[in-house]
Amino acid sequence: MLLYDTLIGPFAEFEFMRRALAGTVALALGGAPVGVFLMLRRMSLVGDAMAHAILPGVAVGFLLFGLDLVAMTLGGLVAGFAVAIFAGVLARVTALKEDASLAAFYLVSLALGVTIVSVRGTNIDLLHVLFGNILALDDDALMVIAINSTITLALLALIYRPLVAECVDPLFLRTVSRSGGLAHLTFLALVVVSLVSGFQALGTLLAVGLMILPAGIARFWSRDISGMIVIATLAAIASGYAGLVLSFASKVPSGPAIILSAAVLYVISVLFGSVDGVLRRRLMRGHLEA
Repeated sequence: MLLYDTLIGPFAEFEFMRRALAGTVALALGGAPVGVFLMLRRMSLVGDAMAHAILPGVAVGFLLFGLDLVAMTLGGLVAGFAVAIFAGVLARVTALKEDASLAAFYLVSLALGVTIVSVRGTNIDLLHVLFGNILALDDDALMVIAINSTITLALLALIYRPLVAECVDPLFLRTVSRSGGLAHLTFLALVVVSLVSGFQALGTLLAVGLMILPAGIARFWSRDISGMIVIATLAAIASGYAGLVLSFASKVPSGPAIILSAAVLYVISVLFGSVDGVLRRRLMRGHLEA
């Protein structure tokens, strides 16, 4: 009975918990595959920078319309796309590399977004924008997350082959096809869409966590890209469920609880993972030395 009350009872009894779990599953389905490609393309920190880049757009939507989901979502999309385009253009017309230009935009975006929210809102509003509130998801928020995740999965399926080819051998892709540039731009758009989906639930600061940490977990359990995507998605769902249970049973905020649950899985994977896990490498080294 205690096990039921802890693991199942909150979702059976409270609708807001079921909504939060549904939102987490939708975010995992759309965000985890994107996170895998971010990791394989060595763009994990780019994802973090883009998460902060959407903040000014979200803040402008909040400034004009308050906590209106549609306005904040559209503002985040516009800001994310604008930063991605400007950073790419700046990297091509100057000696500055794309990661450095993104870092500059990220710092400016974070400061500008916090300033805009602070002008009209309270500290509670600022915390809502920065850290989200997955326990307060309504029908509109769930619909936005579900639509964005569906679009993300559909477009990923279309550009899957060039994305994989670019991860494995980008020079070969440029030799045999011109689809690499379009696939790269489409992928950056999907990163923005995934982050905008996550900000309502986890905030602009933590949304990237449910993309990158599950991808890192998958890296220690599979060498195959499709296997990584499946494992990352399952890890994201498990982290969301565990975080919600932890949040319900304690005073830990739901967003940080989800990310901390993913961090625990990440540490376990680093230690015990079947692909380059610390203990497995030591066992293999000891076997070779013997």
